[in-house]
Amino acid sequence: MDVLKITPRGYCHGVVEAIRAAKQTAKAHPGEKIRMLGYLVHNTHVTDELQANGIELVDSDNRLEGLDRIDSGTVIFTAHGVSPLVKERAAARGLNLVDATCSDVVVTHELVKDLAERGYDVVYIGRRGHPEPEGVVGEAPGQIHLVQDPQDVDALDIDNDKIAVTCQTTLSIWDTASMIKRVKDKYPQTEAYNEICRATQDRQEAAVEAARDCDVVIVVGSQRSSNSRRLVQVVEELAHKPAYLVDTAKDIRPEWFSGKKRVGVTSGASTPTQLTREVIEFLEAL
Repeated sequence: MDVLKITPRGYCHGVVEAIRAAKQTAKAHPGEKIRMLGYLVHNTHVTDELQANGIELVDSDNRLEGLDRIDSGTVIFTAHGVSPLVKERAAARGLNLVDATCSDVVVTHELVKDLAERGYDVVYIGRRGHPEPEGVVGEAPGQIHLVQDPQDVDALDIDNDKIAVTCQTTLSIWDTASMIKRVKDKYPQTEAYNEICRATQDRQEAAVEAARDCDVVIVVGSQRSSNSRRLVQVVEELAHKPAYLVDTAKDIRPEWFSGKKRVGVTSGASTPTQLTREVIEFLEAL
């Protein structure tokens, strides 16, 4: 197989910073109970490595419920961020707090907090069940309206002259632009703040562009990873090429490449380089 290594791919700065913060915490507090409140980043292999370094995973669909299982020691907030209430509850428990929230997510938190304080209703485009929207909506629950699809926008009933729309950092840039337009069509006074992070945009644009010259694209990443799944989505919908999400080289099926000559390879922002390298080597050997 002719393998095209799509760049940029792999770790973004937020993931690098979060992993560094977690490892430094484990090193600075040997023997102490250290927990991460959810997956630090959405990759099982990274999580397994952190647990091997003594950082216990406390996984829960709700961060407050997960926090109830931590009664002492250190808690690490993940790269996806948490709500102010989670931070307050953790501090009240006397826990040592380590905030590994991605700096891009922090910017979104600060944005919606400022907008809410100035009397805006905020329409927030995000994926239900993902921890990032959970944290952002928690900044002002009564004023932030989570929408995932066009039907959610159609169902909005906001009576406010001051409306803003923003979004989760890891969505499809094309889907998000369409959703923002739909909000503005319904509420012309809406102020738009597109918060998709630069790393997500760069990886999506590169994947779509490269896919036009490929027969098939492999995305290395976890099913938990929103940005990895969006890479598959944008390749299929915009480049009109088959794309497959694999966790490791073991997930690759030879029949995907029947009659194919060129395969593009990219990876999500939380995917370790070694996993992508092994996928490339496997494909080159076909």
